[in-house]
Amino acid sequence: MRSGLTNNEYYEMKKYSLIVAFFVSGLYTLFGQSANAVAVTTMSCEAMCKANTSKKALLLQSVKGSSGAISVANSTDEMVWIPGGEFNMGTNDYPDAKPVHKVSVKGYWIDEHEVTNAQFAAFVAATHYLTIAERPLDPKDYPGVPIENLVPGSAVFSPPAGKVSLENMQQWWRYVPGASWQHPSGPESNIVGLENNPVVQVSYLDAKAYAEWAGKRLPTEAEWEFAARAGRPHTKYYWGTDLKPDGKWQANIFQGTFPNNNTAEDGFAAAAPVKSFPKNPYGIYDLEGNVWEWCNDLYRDDYYKNSPNVNPQGPSSSNDPDEPGVEKHVQKGGSYLCSDQYCIRYVAGSRGKGETTSACNHLGFRCVKDKIRN
Repeated sequence: MRSGLTNNEYYEMKKYSLIVAFFVSGLYTLFGQSANAVAVTTMSCEAMCKANTSKKALLLQSVKGSSGAISVANSTDEMVWIPGGEFNMGTNDYPDAKPVHKVSVKGYWIDEHEVTNAQFAAFVAATHYLTIAERPLDPKDYPGVPIENLVPGSAVFSPPAGKVSLENMQQWWRYVPGASWQHPSGPESNIVGLENNPVVQVSYLDAKAYAEWAGKRLPTEAEWEFAARAGRPHTKYYWGTDLKPDGKWQANIFQGTFPNNNTAEDGFAAAAPVKSFPKNPYGIYDLEGNVWEWCNDLYRDDYYKNSPNVNPQGPSSSNDPDEPGVEKHVQKGGSYLCSDQYCIRYVAGSRGKGETTSACNHLGFRCVKDKIRN
């Protein structure tokens, strides 16, 4: 999985992936298969998260309707204070993460772990918020798609029985009606007993809505990477130069033969409960692997060439050569599906990208908060 969909990956959006596959990729008919397992379109990892932006206006209104900050809006419980400073951002391993450049950020609070199912459930209970994956699909947004196939759902990783070519992601991703944050893998799945796992199947808009309700915001890409580097040297991995220092896995990633045989050598074949792996020097967990994390920045493949050196907030517009005109946001950190055979985006400084309304079962987020003034 190369870039996010992987990630970012991508598909992270049921609907979007659904249709885009049908139209952009020119596949036969995403929905021509069974209503319970709609295949996701073939796309390169670098082109993750293909989406139908015609829904944007409809989706944006939901964010405005989910206001009502919680009573602990000024709380910094389970957050870590980052004093700010200067660091070298990016990596020469990927074109969209070059050049490596000096960046300084001001101080901020950041969640010590990814937002969990329990935390997201509290948000939903308080606001009755409905995530993008749970909302009805408007037939006007999907011309040519049979009405019976336009049902809420999302993209789910479904490993094939045997080894397959890595050129066709349709072989391990499918659109599953009924998949949502409460049913990450489809209607037969649930999050009972997984309250401490990171919430997944959330789009950028869903994550933004939660952050606003919690009196927080999504991190900028620079803030996220500064926290992940934690003052350490500019090494290949956020934790150092070796993938397995002292023979121990430092993050929840994919071991084995991707995509069909995850040996789960690190102890987890899917998302792990937060804090399952060592915290970094700043006291923050899971900033690499486990689940991709949304950032507030719009994504541009050429942004680093002209990025401001002080508190960069991301570009004013989005651009992905793989999908011109599709608005995307940055995702960071990689996920439990990132493999050195396919997606190595847990490499320090690398970037992912995802369409605004996209979601999938290895994509989550964490929040930040500016310094509280007395």
